[in-house]
Amino acid sequence: MRIVHLPTNIKVEMQEERTQQKNRDKAMKIIRARVADHFAQIAQDEQDAERKSTVGTGDRSERIRTYNFPQNRVTDHRIGLTLQKLDSILSGKLDEVIDALVLYDQTQKLEKLNQ
Repeated sequence: MRIVHLPTNIKVEMQEERTQQKNRDKAMKIIRARVADHFAQIAQDEQDAERKSTVGTGDRSERIRTYNFPQNRVTDHRIGLTLQKLDSILSGKLDEVIDALVLYDQTQKLEKLNQ
């Protein structure tokens, strides 16, 4: 008995039992398991790829922000923003940084829509 799942081209051959019906039942169980495993693996691969794209490697080159106290400077490396106001940012006045991040995020979303 040979069964082929056409969308995935998964094949199962079974000749263990004496009757064709028993071979067919056994082959159907095996093919169900293999097809389910195939689609589970595809979903896992997509999830892994998405996770890998969102989580960085942790290298120093992936830094987000640099705080330079002697020069009173904050640099956000993701958006290329440099402010000479470290003391005001540390006191909680984050409006300029947040506005720049929101603007960057919106422009990225617009670029994705245009593509």
